Amino acid sequence: QVQLVESGGGSVQAGGSLRLSCAASGYTYRHNCLGWFRQAPGKEREGVAIIYIGSGNTYYADSVKGRFTISQDNAKNTVYLQMNSLKSEDTAMYYCAAEFYPCPLWPVSPNDYTYWGKGTQVTVSS
Repeated sequence: QVQLVESGGGSVQAGGSLRLSCAASGYTYRHNCLGWFRQAPGKEREGVAIIYIGSGNTYYADSVKGRFTISQDNAKNTVYLQMNSLKSEDTAMYYCAAEFYPCPLWPVSPNDYTYWGKGTQVTVSS
C-alpha cells in the first residue's frame, strides 16, 4: 500500500524559508514521479514542483521558479521541497503526491496523480 507522509510545514514571515519532506513507502520507490501540490483557501489545487525519481528531472510552476527546489534522497525514499523567499501568496496546504511511470507530462493536474499524503500547512505572514 502506497503511503506518503508530509512534514515540515509551519508559520514563517515573508522572506523566510521552510523545507518540506515527503516520506514514501509501500511500493518500488524508483518507478515513479513524486510531486508537491498546494491548495489555498477558495482556490483549486495546483502543481508546484515535480521530480521524476529515475532520471531526476524536475519541473516547477512559474510562480515558484528560482525560489523553490525539489530534491530526492533515494536512500531514504524521501522527496524534499526547499522553499526560500517565501511570500504571503505561498500560504496553502501542501500535499505530496505520487504516480507510477509513465509520469504525467508537465504541467500536471491533480487528477494526474493517484496517491496522496494528508498535507502539511504552510502559512506565510507579511
